[in-house]
Amino acid sequence: MDGGLGMVLAGKLFKLSEYLDIDSVAGRLRGFRREEFVDIEGHEFKPVTEIVDLRIGEGRLFGVFSEDLIFTTIFRGEVVPVPTTREAPFVFSPHPLQEETMVFILDKKARANNIANKLSQVLFIEGGRILEARITHETLKTLHESNPEATRITFFDDVDLPNIDKLSLYGAGLADTSLYSDYLKHGKIWYVVYESQKQDFTVGITRNCVVTVFSKAEQGQIFEFVLEELVPLVELAPKEE
Repeated sequence: MDGGLGMVLAGKLFKLSEYLDIDSVAGRLRGFRREEFVDIEGHEFKPVTEIVDLRIGEGRLFGVFSEDLIFTTIFRGEVVPVPTTREAPFVFSPHPLQEETMVFILDKKARANNIANKLSQVLFIEGGRILEARITHETLKTLHESNPEATRITFFDDVDLPNIDKLSLYGAGLADTSLYSDYLKHGKIWYVVYESQKQDFTVGITRNCVVTVFSKAEQGQIFEFVLEELVPLVELAPKEE
């Protein structure tokens, strides 16, 4: 699973609603397999959903969420079912600063959300227990301004100008422009595209922790970026008194 990946890749970072250590997560996920029976236009299928390739390394849990899906297409006026298998690598990791469990799913946002809910059902017997991780506007602002030459694109949302939903700036050195300062007065940073100095690729991140890698990268590099550079930026839950 660590081969070179030459296309734009996306993933999303989540956190568990309650802390589970990595061994407990592995114990609940290991061996999960669900098989269904589907009949489409007289064609019978037994699609399987399962979690495979689980392994623990460096205190983290790696695995793959595998799911058989049945699509339909029209061929010469007839409905033809087309089975396919989709796999999404994931990694669970403890937060380095607080007793929280993070999970990153390497797939597009909508599917990552769907997989997170299915993993929640496996771990907690109910959906909604794996939540979006969040980064504050202030944290993204600091990230950008700490190395403005590395930033390529900045999007702003929550804009208070009439009839304008989002604002954007393109180009290096954005923190030095008067437009950047002006936009900060009217909106919040939602999305930043910048060059990761440690991993040497161009990546975009949003406040709800959607990650898009625009450069050729290996899966291991992406996981390392998320765990080493993105997780520490996540907004922490208030500590209980």
